[in-house]
Amino acid sequence: MNDRAVELLERYEIEVLRTRKGRGAIVCDTDRGCLILKEYSGSAEKVEIQNRLLQTIAKKGLIQTEQIIPAKDGSLLVKDPEGTSYVLKTWTEGRECNIYDRNECSMAVRLLARLHQCMKLPADTPGIKGSFSPGKEYEKHNRELKRVRKFLQQKSQKTWFEINLFHAFDYFYDQALEVTEEWKDYSQKTGAEEVREDGMVSFCHGDYQYHNIWKGSDGWFLVNFEKCIADRAVRDLYLLMRKLLEKGNWSVALGNELLCAYEQESPLSAMSRIDLYYRLAYPEKFWKIANFYYNSGKAWIPGRNHEKLEKLIAQEKEKQHFLDEVFRNVSHLRGA
Repeated sequence: MNDRAVELLERYEIEVLRTRKGRGAIVCDTDRGCLILKEYSGSAEKVEIQNRLLQTIAKKGLIQTEQIIPAKDGSLLVKDPEGTSYVLKTWTEGRECNIYDRNECSMAVRLLARLHQCMKLPADTPGIKGSFSPGKEYEKHNRELKRVRKFLQQKSQKTWFEINLFHAFDYFYDQALEVTEEWKDYSQKTGAEEVREDGMVSFCHGDYQYHNIWKGSDGWFLVNFEKCIADRAVRDLYLLMRKLLEKGNWSVALGNELLCAYEQESPLSAMSRIDLYYRLAYPEKFWKIANFYYNSGKAWIPGRNHEKLEKLIAQEKEKQHFLDEVFRNVSHLRGA
């Protein structure tokens, strides 16, 4: 972030005491407490929705989150001479959630359950777009996987990474197709993708992971709601659980612990459990590895990518065991 961005602070009703650079942002000590100025790449309509959600959360009082500070003219975004948009938000000094501390992981899930109790807006709120569709997303991923497989089939000389990727491809591609078809059939019968109920629309944080869960002097504080999206609450739970379970080698005990922590605050319905099962069952990590490879320069493939692929393949047996153990009642629920 360039130093000229500091001049944008003059557009706010604040007294800046000092500033310092953070990760892609400017942290400001002000007469209104600690604030942070960050670039914003979304639309004006999106930041309005984000602001409404954050205000709704604050009114509920169940959890601490960032709040957007409007400029003197009331706008939520300010622009520099080059047209780059910035947003000013409340901030707290602290540290990220420790993913290697089981108690903090459970707390992160409980915080999420409280957050979801506040993440609803009236359906007639201006700027709300269509809700996210897992089925359409999976179909898009499957088309991308098909292109990658065709590319690898036609490539005569393959690197060691490409050989391993190609050998694993059919297994994960068939898995992706199977999950997609099952989800499509289930959601059409049950309306599982519907996020509107009683005139309200459910939203998710959209990027709920440990980077955005902060421990400050006044307790836990959630940040970076820029990716908030109209979707079922399971989206956030899935993202956090997948990240933690990958690091925990798909531990059944950890998975049950996380689900138990969530349900201490907000019980999951049968439909939500089935939704969570399918989101975890879809091989998204394999798609990410394959898609990143296909869309990047292939002359040199980072060793980190190979490590991710090897770890994914090595953990597949544990992942399937986890799904069988933790969601053993899903087949019964789907048929209900």
